Amino acid sequence: MVDVRSRQSRRRDERRTVSPIAFDTLDDRALAEQFSAGDERALREAYSRWSPLVFRLALRSLGDRTDAEDVTQQVYLAAWRGRGTFDVSRSTLSAWIVGITKHRIADAHEARARTRRLEESLVAEASVAATEVDDDFAERAMVAEELGRLEPVPRRVMQLAFYDQLSHSQIAEALNLPIGTVKSHVRRSLSRLRSRWEVDDGPRRA
Repeated sequence: MVDVRSRQSRRRDERRTVSPIAFDTLDDRALAEQFSAGDERALREAYSRWSPLVFRLALRSLGDRTDAEDVTQQVYLAAWRGRGTFDVSRSTLSAWIVGITKHRIADAHEARARTRRLEESLVAEASVAATEVDDDFAERAMVAEELGRLEPVPRRVMQLAFYDQLSHSQIAEALNLPIGTVKSHVRRSLSRLRSRWEVDDGPRRA
């Protein structure tokens, strides 16, 4: 008679002795299959292998290290969220990631263009209404000036918050950023604005 409990025990022992996957030794296709299956270890290995390439492409196009770092984070966040659309039989994982990179770089350039258009619009408004400057316009102009001093990503966050009046979660979704990152950008930027207002208001109050 077969001892069922003994057989089950041997099977458990066999499972314990199975070696875990060494992701750094996987070839690109095997890594892509694990990535597509949703293994977070595959995400970490993909980041290790190709994030330097993503960063170089972004830096070469955008010319700013901070922007390039933000794009790199956005690329891998988008890749992980969209892994269900990745087809191992049609593309390599590296080529797919580079494709996402190109789209994110284009988005960054478009964000810069929107920022320039906004700034040009504010300058035009200032020129037309130069003789009728009121406190409200002066405050908005000060905000625009201070926003212009921010790095591109926090500047875009604040523009969406100030001008489009989006919530933190809406901004995070629009820019593909973690909501904690959005809140940090808003908090630091508001602190800078308050410091600027205090400095500018000082002489008038004296």
